[in-house]
Amino acid sequence: MEVDEAIRSRRTHKAYGAEPVERATLDELFELARWAPNHHITNPWRFRVLGPEALAHLKEAAGPEAAAKLDRAPTLIVASVVKDSDPVQYEEDLLAAGVASYIVLLGAHGRGLGGYWRTPEVLRRPEGRAAVGVGEDEHVLGLLHLGRPRQEKEPPDRLPPGEFVTYLS
Repeated sequence: MEVDEAIRSRRTHKAYGAEPVERATLDELFELARWAPNHHITNPWRFRVLGPEALAHLKEAAGPEAAAKLDRAPTLIVASVVKDSDPVQYEEDLLAAGVASYIVLLGAHGRGLGGYWRTPEVLRRPEGRAAVGVGEDEHVLGLLHLGRPRQEKEPPDRLPPGEFVTYLS
């Protein structure tokens, strides 16, 4: 798949088949993610693939109503960034980790997988962060849901570049 097509055709999916993403495929996606641009090559991103035990702990921390959404995809990845005491470096690291997370989603799409990036409220709470092993030295970016999509999705309309681009002289 060409990069332009991958960017234009990637969609958020919320319904998946039951088969988890193979570890070899996940390793390929994380190999791609490490090439995200990051100032000073800090490699600030962290990814945690949730196994059954970690997922059970997260669901317990989430509570019964929110736990159902954690069952949407067969593979869940917590994306986070290491905090830096320098606010400028931290901002750059935060953005770099966001790009690395998007690379995981885009690479998954290129392999025929669906993805969904959301930040559930449970990962903003200490008990949710503890359930997935995220310490105070990290900021959670979100939960990446991956799997084989069960539906085709048409792209929503987007603003044309003329609506958000300004060329300055």
